[in-house]
Amino acid sequence: MCHVLNQAVASVPKTDRRRLLSMAGLGAAGIAAAGVAGAAPAAASPGRRGRLEQGRGKVPGGAGRRTRVVMLGTAGGPALVDPDRHGVSTAIVYEDKVYVVDLGVGSFNRLEQSGLAPDTGLGSSLSWVRGIFFTHLHSDHTVDWPAVYATGSMNIVERAGDPIQVFGPGSRDTLTRVYPPTRPAPALVNPEDPTPGISSMTRHLRNAFAQDFNDRLRDSNFPDPDSLFQVHDIDHSGLWTVDPQGIPPRLDAPIRVWEDGDVKVTATLVDHRPTAPAYGFRFDTPDGSVVVSGDTCVSQNLIDLARGADVLVHEVIDPAFVDQLTASLPPGTAESVREHLLISHTTIEQVGRDVAEPAGVGTLALTHMVPGTAPTSTWRKAQRGFSGELVIGEDLLEIGVGRARWRA
Repeated sequence: MCHVLNQAVASVPKTDRRRLLSMAGLGAAGIAAAGVAGAAPAAASPGRRGRLEQGRGKVPGGAGRRTRVVMLGTAGGPALVDPDRHGVSTAIVYEDKVYVVDLGVGSFNRLEQSGLAPDTGLGSSLSWVRGIFFTHLHSDHTVDWPAVYATGSMNIVERAGDPIQVFGPGSRDTLTRVYPPTRPAPALVNPEDPTPGISSMTRHLRNAFAQDFNDRLRDSNFPDPDSLFQVHDIDHSGLWTVDPQGIPPRLDAPIRVWEDGDVKVTATLVDHRPTAPAYGFRFDTPDGSVVVSGDTCVSQNLIDLARGADVLVHEVIDPAFVDQLTASLPPGTAESVREHLLISHTTIEQVGRDVAEPAGVGTLALTHMVPGTAPTSTWRKAQRGFSGELVIGEDLLEIGVGRARWRA
């Protein structure tokens, strides 16, 4: 999503960029992230201890729950505009088993900070991770996957058991449509394989890091990454043949993804047009259920998947930000940006009233927040039309599911 924002900012003359970013509420940190010449440096982010104290456990009941949600990163898009928000990523925890949805920029570091690993004092951030799930393959949801894949064998101290299972979209057969349709199609990137899925992407990573892998295999006897990760393309064959518009059909039932003992993972097709396939995931444990939306507009498939869930972790965008942004863009760019941001995402007004309420969820937790610098009062508007509990996401914040009855 925010690749659109970055391109849009780049299209504005340098003399106007500071005004644009100021209007959007990005402040000095956003100006620095956008690379504006002469911008003031961003304020230093708090240290690890300070950040953990700000985030972890702020929602009562997280500690001591056998099942809980840990919001590793809550920023929308790859543009780094707030030092307190890293790229989108959510961990679902059952006992000492960790399941991670998406790996936005900085999320690997947040996983290490979260305490969801044995306290070895060594590389153990992946030691309790059982599965990794990608909602779609935009860079702001996958950019830390290369880091996890390349360094995984050095971050598994005290790990035992099966490889980490990795699930995500498979390769699509068609390119997305060009918008507006009158614009000439741009040159393809990697025309031999222009739409790789998660398995194909990982094969490309294996080739790209071959020198490092071979050095460590031959010199230090580190395990091959392919012995640590088993990568799976989610199978939606028979449900949908992806077309250039990328608008998924209504599903009669969720897609079965994986059962890991007491934890059952299902998925559905969500509407992040024209990007497809894009998925939302549901995790059911003996204590309750958690649904993660991924990027989507209001989706009946997602509402069906989230029916009666204890916690719905859902993306959100502020339409006022879209108005501010597009008002400062050239006409040829503004309409494309508006089209993407408002048609393929869920607004503050919609997320509680049109998604969480009809799904009957107990708690709505906002993530992938655009812009990440908006004040808390802006996000509180999501409560309108929603009768459950609203949680405004922060990095490393925990949400408990079920009764507080378990101790490690």
